[in-house]
Formats: sequence, C-alpha cells, structure tokens
Amino acid sequence: MNSRKNYTGIVVALLLIALWFTSLVILFRWDVIFSNPLTWLGILFQTHLFTGMFITAHDAMHGSVFPQNIKINHAIGKICTRLFMFNSYKTLRPKHYLHHRFAGTEKDPDYHKGNAIFVRWYLDFLKEYISLKQFILVAITYNLLAFVVPQANLLLFWVIPSVLSTLQLFYFGTYLPHRGEHAPDNRHRAHSQSKNHLIAFLTCYFFGYHYEHHDAPATPWWQLWRMK
Repeated sequence: MNSRKNYTGIVVALLLIALWFTSLVILFRWDVIFSNPLTWLGILFQTHLFTGMFITAHDAMHGSVFPQNIKINHAIGKICTRLFMFNSYKTLRPKHYLHHRFAGTEKDPDYHKGNAIFVRWYLDFLKEYISLKQFILVAITYNLLAFVVPQANLLLFWVIPSVLSTLQLFYFGTYLPHRGEHAPDNRHRAHSQSKNHLIAFLTCYFFGYHYEHHDAPATPWWQLWRMK
C-alpha cells in the first residue's frame, strides 16, 4: 500500500466521523413528522453512518486507517468506538484478533455458543461485548442530551440507529459469512456475498465480501471491493 493510499485512509476516516457528527446535529433539530419519508430516511442514513463508524474502528484494529503512525491509527479507532455508544476499543481489539485466528470455532468470540438460531446468536454476540459501564454511560448521556434535544429525536436518530447498526453488522459481518458448513479447504470458515459493489457497500461497507476480508485483513473497507 503506497503513501497516498495510507493518507487516504485517515482522510476517509475523518470525513466519516465528521459526516456522522454533522448528520446527528441536523437530525437532533429535525422536526419529526412520521408521515414525512425523510424522517425514516434519516433513521436509515444515521444507521448506515453508525455502521461506518464501527467499520472504521475495525480498520484501525488492523492498522489500516493510518499505518504511518500506529498511535494516531488506534486513537481514531478509540474515538469511533466511543462515539458508537461508548464501546471499548480495548475490549474489542483483542477479541477481534481471536475471531480472525479461530474463525468459526469454539475459540471464536463472535461464533455462536452452540445455537446458530439468528436471535440466540445475536443476543450471545451482544453479551460478548456490551458492559454495564456502557449502559450507564449511555443512560447518563441520554439524560444530559434530553435537556437540549427532544426525546423523540434522541430515540429516532441516536438510540434506534445504534441498535439497528448492531443488527446490520451482525447479520452481514458475522451471521451470513460464518453460519452453516464450510468446505474443508475454506481456511477462513467464511462465506462471501455475491459480487455487486453497490449492494455490498449499502449493506455493510463491502464487509459482506467476508472471505476476502479474512484473506487480506489489512485491506481497508474502501478498498475491499478490489479483492473480490
């Protein structure tokens, strides 16, 4: 990866953070009218940006946001995880490495705990990463923001998109790629969605090209389509 692409990574990350923040500020001031399609579009748009924040943090875990300076790289990752409802980069990073090392096995923290039913697997997935401290910080932030932001806006454009984003990340980044049986020569124990770059981006920032991600984990999300 050349220097230009390395700098592109941090530019993309900072633009995504800025877009997430700007969108949130605008939506916090949005006049919520449920008959207005733009209200629902705002929920979906903010969900997609939440997902992008996590994907950026994920890239930082692999050192691909800013490889020239690993401290800045991890700082970006920490910012993104904190903005994503106070997730812990320190907790996520080592567990993600275990996922890559032991994908689709009992040692994989993202793999189902003996029950591959979607809802059960999803709940197990959440329990693996959500902490009491995180709930407390979200509750405090919610109540502080409620002094200046209507509660309907908080729920529709901050709380609900964050929950929908976890579903999006789990479904396209864990459930679909790692469910079911895998061929003996599939060393990553991962499926990959069909080649359609637009759908791949809209669904999960090309993360549905999951075998390709496991095969080249240092490839940032915005280049992952090239690996397909």
